Amino acid sequence: MGWTELIILASGLSADACAVSVTNGLCAKKITVWLTLVTAFFFGFFQCTMTILGYILGSTFTSYISKYDHIVVLILLGFIGVKTIIDSIKDQDSKIVCVRISFTTLLVQAVATSIDALAAGVSISAVSGNILTYSAVIGITTFFLCILSVLFGKKFAFVFKKRAQIAGGIILVLIGLKIFIDQQFLQ
Repeated sequence: MGWTELIILASGLSADACAVSVTNGLCAKKITVWLTLVTAFFFGFFQCTMTILGYILGSTFTSYISKYDHIVVLILLGFIGVKTIIDSIKDQDSKIVCVRISFTTLLVQAVATSIDALAAGVSISAVSGNILTYSAVIGITTFFLCILSVLFGKKFAFVFKKRAQIAGGIILVLIGLKIFIDQQFLQ
């Protein structure tokens, strides 16, 4: 996977975290620099960590799936992408309530939105990617995009949440298809 695909993957994986960050920005009683940075750190840290954990789990089983790695990547990224799109479409709750964003709230949000990164880590192990580079790029990309998302949420309406999630889901499916096509037909 090249740098372009990696940045696109990182952006796609961060879509859920960004959507939640937009919502946090919109719903928080008061947005401070500290809250913005802590929110972005939580999401970036968990995206990075879960990618590494997925890689470790995937590496354990690589010898069993090496013949089918491109199919595994397609299935995992396709599943994540389709799930993101479906979740976005099913989420019809448009009522927004201002709340205090707590440590526990951020922790639960960060873990929940990083499950996709776990599956991506498994996918990265299947294509023998450099996990330290990949996870760092995923975490840093998520961090910066979440900063922008909190600020965006504070500035603009809730309307854009679904579009960001749908775009992220489509990006993940397309990356899965690209890797599958590259491995299946171009090697």
